[in-house]
Amino acid sequence: MEETPAWGSDAWGASGEWLAPREARPGLSLSSVLNELPSAATLRYRGPGVLPCGALEEQDEDEEGNIQAFVGATQKELQESCPSRELPWPMQARRAHAKRHTWDQVANGSGSRAAHWARVLRRSREKMREACCTLQPWAWTLKRIGGQFGAGTESYFSLLRFLLLLNVLAAALKACMTLLPTWLEGTPPGPPSTNISSPCGSYNPSSQGLIAFHTQLFNLLTGQGYLEWSPLFYGFYPPRPRLAVTYLCSVFAIGLLCLLLILHRSVSGMKQTLLAESGALTSYSHRVFSAWDFGLRGAVHVRLRQRTILYELQVELEEAVVRRQAAVRTLGQEARVWLVRGLLNLLVLALLGAACYGVFRTTEYTVELQENSFVQQTPLLKLLVNYLLSIFIFLVNFVLPPVFKLIAPLEGYTRSLQIVFILLRTVVLRLASLFSLLFSLWTQITCRGRGNAKAKDCKTCGYNYEELPCWETRVGQEMYKLLLFDLLTGLAVSLLIQFPRKLLCGLFPGALGRLAGTQEFQVPDEVLGLIYAQTVVWVGSFFCPLLPLLNTAKFLLLFYLKKLTLFSTCSPASRTFRASMVNCFFPLVLVLGLAISAVPVLCSIFLIPPSKLCGPFQGQPSIWAQIPESIYSLPQATQNFLFFLGTQAFAVPLLVISSILMAYTVSLANSYGRLISELKRQIETEAQNKVFLAQRAVALSSANGAL
Repeated sequence: MEETPAWGSDAWGASGEWLAPREARPGLSLSSVLNELPSAATLRYRGPGVLPCGALEEQDEDEEGNIQAFVGATQKELQESCPSRELPWPMQARRAHAKRHTWDQVANGSGSRAAHWARVLRRSREKMREACCTLQPWAWTLKRIGGQFGAGTESYFSLLRFLLLLNVLAAALKACMTLLPTWLEGTPPGPPSTNISSPCGSYNPSSQGLIAFHTQLFNLLTGQGYLEWSPLFYGFYPPRPRLAVTYLCSVFAIGLLCLLLILHRSVSGMKQTLLAESGALTSYSHRVFSAWDFGLRGAVHVRLRQRTILYELQVELEEAVVRRQAAVRTLGQEARVWLVRGLLNLLVLALLGAACYGVFRTTEYTVELQENSFVQQTPLLKLLVNYLLSIFIFLVNFVLPPVFKLIAPLEGYTRSLQIVFILLRTVVLRLASLFSLLFSLWTQITCRGRGNAKAKDCKTCGYNYEELPCWETRVGQEMYKLLLFDLLTGLAVSLLIQFPRKLLCGLFPGALGRLAGTQEFQVPDEVLGLIYAQTVVWVGSFFCPLLPLLNTAKFLLLFYLKKLTLFSTCSPASRTFRASMVNCFFPLVLVLGLAISAVPVLCSIFLIPPSKLCGPFQGQPSIWAQIPESIYSLPQATQNFLFFLGTQAFAVPLLVISSILMAYTVSLANSYGRLISELKRQIETEAQNKVFLAQRAVALSSANGAL
């Protein structure tokens, strides 16, 4: 018969590592072609006892030998003791193998009772996990949001549900460790009398006589009056040793619990993030051939998925264009780009510095206005002055983020990096404004930067007792006002801007409707608002113990408000937000917010003396001084153990063990990295197999007319 001429090396693609194929022999079958693959594992992929495609087409000696070799390999696989999940078979073949293996164990009596109970325990744990997933609140709502508006919008509501869980746990801890001990040890005393003389002044927050309605409303919005001496704030709790210990321990317990839950959430989403950001899943072939979900139902969901895939391809192409332009830049163009980036970053730093300085000056100006007699006599003006700082922080956070969005495209980064820089700058702006507020309050409490007379007065009690006789309650009131103002602005924006804008677009479809424009749910801004609100709660939970409970109610209302706004006024985004960034970036921002909130709380505990006229730590040189006194009241064995935890004999072995565990973790991560590299090379080999099969099919078709 006629032989097929040998193919040149050009027919095999650009890779020089592949061997040139042998000349096609007469009557060459598909099974013999499969034997020549770079990886022969394809012969066994279909499962045990299933012949490869084309194995029965011809019955020559070569074919019979290949079948015998295939059967031998199958029998060898069946005799191996590896688990079914590790076999290179389809799911049905794995299940059949596992069932057969279980029957063999029962027949031979080789299955141990411990292994049986281990399997039962594992299955029970899996069923409990599935039951817990079904009991999660708003599970169906989140699926509906993800199906209609994309995974990015769903991630916002998922984060809101997670923060709601944190606040529920924090409120429960505060109730058990603060409120319950307060009432179990007796009725809390009332506010201090004005007749009591003290070197640190007097403090009487209770109002006398008949109170007008506008004063009641003012007290509700500012936390003063009847709310100032209530379980809502620090000053209400009496100076009892056990209560002081539980009060302080509740703060550390809440911080540790939040840290562990945030780390667990970030680690659980790390696998999906790494896979989503890896090159294997962001390639064009994955988007074209594997990104479609054949379980979608409904024209709306189908169009949304089409739009999502279109956006992902558009992002890939845009970033490829940017990278290609960056690769061909000359030295002068590269220098010009870096000069523009440097100038823009200097502009961003100047804006951030101006915002922080404005917050600092607004705090001092607010204190001066509150002492004005005209302001004190005008209720509306007094309320405006009390909320002046919150209004200024809101305006800063409202004006500067759009400026950051205009700056980002000028820096020449890809779309993904632009989003990261916008988010980072917005996060720094929000947290820096909050930190500036706390710093300005710290200067007022400690009389730093003030006149010599006031600085000398502060040395008497260690804090500014004339203006702030109960400074912890004052800090709690500021955090309370920030939380309340954030809720009121969210309601105002939804009811007064978003809903009328939607009605305007529906009633006037012409030029006026186009001017109003369609609304899109801005996931980055909304998520950063959540993180900012949660940071305020973490700061204020020490000074306002019921603030987590108030934030729980706020987040419940916010969830239903945002859900109504989403389905009533918003349309699916033209550029959906990547959910992988949420799984990686926002937990890190939460940890950053928790770390920043810990700074003022720890400074208050260790550095600033507590108020002498209010709170559970009256008469102590510092808030932390109550802990050593409580330890000395314990039995001697317990004292020795607790003091041993602070010695070098405990710290050095702990450091050594931590270093060993860290080295083990690093080596384990390196081994996983090598395994990932091996799997990537295996994927490349499988791609070479497909090219090899396609070229062999062309060769056989040209030789025999048909395969």
